[in-house]
Amino acid sequence: MKKLGELSNFLGLQIENLNKGIYVSQFSYAKRLIEKFGLIDGKKRSTPLDVNTRLRRDEGTCLSDPHPFRTLVGSLIYLTITRPDIAFSVGMVSRYMQEPRKPHFEEAKKILKYVNSTLNLGLLYEKGVEFSLQGFAYADFGGDLDDRRSTSEYKASAQAAQECMWLRRLFEDLHVPIDQPIPIHGDNLSAIKLTSNPVFHTRTKHIELEHHFIREKVLDGIIDMVAVKSEDNIADIFTKTLPKGAFEDLRSKLGLVLRTSL
Repeated sequence: MKKLGELSNFLGLQIENLNKGIYVSQFSYAKRLIEKFGLIDGKKRSTPLDVNTRLRRDEGTCLSDPHPFRTLVGSLIYLTITRPDIAFSVGMVSRYMQEPRKPHFEEAKKILKYVNSTLNLGLLYEKGVEFSLQGFAYADFGGDLDDRRSTSEYKASAQAAQECMWLRRLFEDLHVPIDQPIPIHGDNLSAIKLTSNPVFHTRTKHIELEHHFIREKVLDGIIDMVAVKSEDNIADIFTKTLPKGAFEDLRSKLGLVLRTSL
């Protein structure tokens, strides 16, 4: 075993120990990917995909060689480690790995063009910031805002609670105990009320028992449901394509920072 000094590169990730904190990016990995697909001088994009982008399985002609599409999407999936802002868009195109078609490939290239336009973005773990575990929950219903139901938001909150409990145990194993209730932010007040209401009635009787896990944790004081404005709900960036302003605002809340600003 050799001591190689301070960690700077690990499996395509670049780690920098700066005055402001630890900065993690995949600049070199992303640049190689952009060069591989010939998009260095491609059109600049401010968002990964256009608002209201919809893809269909039977749209357009099949690719004669699906390998480049699969390579691109697989590489984009790996890039989400430090670029969570592309996670939703990458998830959209990854549904078509089995039988990709030309429109699917074009949308995947749009994501890479966006990465090229924001190549200097990375995650900053700031020094001096008190550690806290927080959750955000949002259910999108395929982008149809008129179809939002409190029960679906309730289920989304339950899933967020399960993730938070897993992370809580992980941090305990790392000797970082979390003694305070974990706040889970949601923007549906009816769903938040359901988490603290132990009474079963007609609105909740059809909800599977597994989703009532969150009630137990709220009553135990382990989870705390917190109301947040829709525009401040970070989970929204993982549920649909957004216009530039809303997208950039939520992106900054993810901890993504331009390297040139540090």
